[in-house]
Amino acid sequence: MRLLPLVSSALVLAMSSPAFAQDWTEFSSPDDHFTITFPGQPKITETTWTTQFNAILPARVYSGTAGTGRYSVTVVDYNPVERLLTERSRTLPALDLAIHDYGPGYWKTDVRSGVMYAISKFLQRDAKMTSILSNFSDGVVGVVTDLVNNADQSRTLASVYMHMNRLVITEATVPKGYPAPVIFQQSLGWLDEQGKRIRYQMMNYNEPDAPRPSGRGR
Repeated sequence: MRLLPLVSSALVLAMSSPAFAQDWTEFSSPDDHFTITFPGQPKITETTWTTQFNAILPARVYSGTAGTGRYSVTVVDYNPVERLLTERSRTLPALDLAIHDYGPGYWKTDVRSGVMYAISKFLQRDAKMTSILSNFSDGVVGVVTDLVNNADQSRTLASVYMHMNRLVITEATVPKGYPAPVIFQQSLGWLDEQGKRIRYQMMNYNEPDAPRPSGRGR
């Protein structure tokens, strides 16, 4: 969602904050097919993510700081989930398949539920979720949520999307009393297989077995 009036007013406030004292630059990751405005060059950490159906997937965390603000993008590659859950379904007894819903086609459910499963992780934090809204970024449909940390009253604005079978989670956290860090979330964009920026003309819901976006999707 491009909330231009909101972003413009927030930008004026944010630029006067110590959290925005350093240079912000547009960062692109051709490997993970996204672009975003980051405070400097982000640190990249390799990790893993366990899905709702207990598939262990490769993930990367891009993180950085600006003053007292903390910013990160977590990208989980859901592309291996078809192979992992299909292989597991072949080793389970028929009764387990019936009870646990681990059949050959359930990898698609794991992909489709990825956004809401990621949002549910925020409910496990020691924080109050003050809002949760449907959203879209350059046509990719997702969810945004606002949280207030119970310990220090810091504020986190997070967004979650699924694009090209990759789960993308942005988080921006600022201290109590600081302007909402909307600029970070609003700068998120998408790259195709050639590393070119995509802006969808119709809403993109990331069907797990849909064809890759081409130039026609821009």
